[in-house]
Formats: sequence, C-alpha cells, structure tokens
Amino acid sequence: GNGSAGGRRSMAASAAAAGDGAPKSGERSDHIRVFLRVRPTRRPSGFFGLDEESGSVRFDVPPDAAGLMGPNNSRSQYDFRFDGLFGMTARQEDVFERVAGPAVANALAGYNATIFAYGQTGSGKTFTITGGPQRYEDRGIIPRALQRIFQQCDASRKAGGQATVWISYLEVYNEVGYDLLEDSATGGHSRAGTVPGTKALEELPRVTVREDEYGNVHLGNLSLHRAESEEEALNLLFQGDTNRAICETAMNPVSSRSHCVFTISLEQREEGSPVVRRSKLHLVDLAGSERVHKTGATGSLFREATHINSSLLALRRVIDSLHERSVRRGAARQHTHVPYRDSTITSVLRDSLGGNCKTAVVATVSGEASNTDESISTCRFAQGVARIRNEACVNLETDPAVLVARLKEQVRLLQIEKDYAAGEAGSEAEIDEEERARV
Repeated sequence: GNGSAGGRRSMAASAAAAGDGAPKSGERSDHIRVFLRVRPTRRPSGFFGLDEESGSVRFDVPPDAAGLMGPNNSRSQYDFRFDGLFGMTARQEDVFERVAGPAVANALAGYNATIFAYGQTGSGKTFTITGGPQRYEDRGIIPRALQRIFQQCDASRKAGGQATVWISYLEVYNEVGYDLLEDSATGGHSRAGTVPGTKALEELPRVTVREDEYGNVHLGNLSLHRAESEEEALNLLFQGDTNRAICETAMNPVSSRSHCVFTISLEQREEGSPVVRRSKLHLVDLAGSERVHKTGATGSLFREATHINSSLLALRRVIDSLHERSVRRGAARQHTHVPYRDSTITSVLRDSLGGNCKTAVVATVSGEASNTDESISTCRFAQGVARIRNEACVNLETDPAVLVARLKEQVRLLQIEKDYAAGEAGSEAEIDEEERARV
C-alpha cells in the first residue's frame, strides 16, 4: 500500500495529482535556461572560443575547413549565447550547482522541474546526467540531486514535517516506452533491495502514453517506487541503468540508443498543515543526435538512428511551434498548433516544454574539428529552446482527511466554549489552561 516503504502507485495518478487545478500561488513565467558543456578532448579544433563571463560562444571556421560544414554552407562565423558555459576543465560539482541546484530547490519548494541533456552521440550527455562509475567525484546530476533531496527531506522530518520520495525510470526506445524498474526485476517488491541482472528489452513492461480531455499526459503501466533513503534511490537508479539500451557505434563505444527519463516525485507537508506540496523533478538523458554516415549504422542500428533522429526532429518542431505561439497575439496565439503528439518523448515532456515546469537544458558538444557541424547544430537547438517561456506554479493541494479532522476539533472546542459560557459545564467538563488558550 501507499503507506509502506514498498508501496506502489500508478504514474498516471501521480501525474494527474501534480498537474491538475488552477495555480495556487507563486505563479511565474520563465524562459528555459540553457547551458553549454564541452567534452574534454586531446585534439581541440581551435575553431571556437568561450567567454564564460558573458556566456557567449563564437565559432570561427577557417576557409580550408569549410568542407566540415557541408557542401552548401558559405558561413564561417557563428555566435551563440547561453546562461552558463562549462569548458573542458569543468567539474561535475560545478555543473550540478549551476544547472541542477536551482532545479532541486524548485522541486523542494513545490514546483515541477526538468533538466535534459541534448547533444551528439559521445558528447557527454550520460556522463553529465548520470555520471561516471570510476570516481566518486564523477557522480552526475541524478545521484547528486538524490543526495540533496534526501538531506532536505530528513531535515524536514526532524522538524516534524512529512516528506515522501517516489522514483520512476522510463526508457523510450524506437518510439516505444519501457519501464526500467518493473516489479518482477526485484522479485515482486518495489523496495530497492537487490539489483537484478540485465533484462532483455522485450521482458520489460511497455508504457502507454495517453492524454486526457484536459490535456494532462498519463503514463500507463509505469511503476512508481517509494524510496526511504538515498541508498534505496541510488539502487533504483543502478537497477534501471543496467536495463538501458546501449550499443557500440563508430561515434561512441557505449552509445545510449534510447531516451531516458528519471523522475523524482515529492510529497511534502509541514507539521499540522492540511496543505500538501506535490512536485516532480524530471532528469532526462536524450539519445544522441547523429549523422548516420558518421556512426556507421546499418541494419537495426540504422533503424535505431532513424527513430532517434525522427524524435529529435519532432522535438525541434515542438520548440519552433512554441516560439511561434509566443510571438503571436490574441486568437492566433491560442490556435497555434504545437505537435506534442508527433513523438513519444515530446508527449512525455509536454509540461516541461511550455507548461507548468521550470526547465533547464545542458547542450553537450565535442571540441574536435570533425564534429564542428554537429556542435553548431547543437548550439542552434539550444538557442531555440531558450526562446520558450514556461508558466510554472507551486503545486498545492489540501488533504481532505487532515482538513476534516481539523474541522471536527474546532467543532469540539466550540461546543466546550458554548457549554462553558452557558454555565452548563460541570466539574467533569471543565477545561484546563491549554484548552482554554486553544478556544
């Protein structure tokens, strides 16, 4: 049941609970924040420069390297601006504090938040989101976010409040959703105990995506697992990562062949309050954008690349449509079609793009000369995302059970007050100083 550590609920119920209703408080309109991270390389092209103070990036492609940009390209200079830059010497801790620190704080405050990494295959998206397995300091955004969230939740509990953390892990592979944390992988229990071996993709439950009449997205058959500690949550992350679809390509020996969404759902309540804050933090590792001729993809790998590029193209169309809607006025704005349904990942990220969410994007690029065209394409994508404006609000709900109990207590105290004032209270009904103060 929901009250036990091993409890499980449907993601659809949680998504509806966190997203329904009018904004209660703290409503704000925010542009999506965009950051650029350059993967370390021993062979930097020298074609680009970063000004970390201003957040500006300039590519200067020399004439003798123009062939890298394609046959029909005559430009040699490109300028972009970001909310933050991370050069080749940036530490994981620095990336977390600037990108994810505010997102975690927003989630704890009751806002929905999303961080997603976008870039070509092998540019460091998974390293940024999940981290590297070799060194503790190489932990990525997800494990660091879990650590901070549980630190805050533990502090809240010590102060008398309530805080519950739920975990889900969705994979979108070839446009089909899969649950990376399905129950049979843990022997029928959703507590993060033992970590199973890798499961074949066809053994994982398929997740359905549907939209209700109010535009809320529901993920059917996606399990939600309660985690009582940072360790349990990390075990769930590790379990899901063992089931991810990865493969060797010419661009990357461990290329992620799917989009993955790790979601931390929070329920918080202050001591004695009937008001519950419900929020979600989505941490998204998008599959790598790539030129098929560079990856050497054939057969099933070619089909994978086609699905990946198709879904990323759908993501670009959503971003372009959202910008078009933002510059229109009146009825034209209301009637601008945003093609969220064109792909599974855009359906899942609907709130994160133009909805009730505070969103940040980490664009990852490789500094080698052969990847210059992809790096510029990634920067262009990030500039498009930066034009999107989200409408985020704190997700507050009143717990009816707590409210009813409070009202009953008020009725009881009012009855005592009435009896006392009327002089009907005998010695057995007299109230002490504490109750007199409450009356």
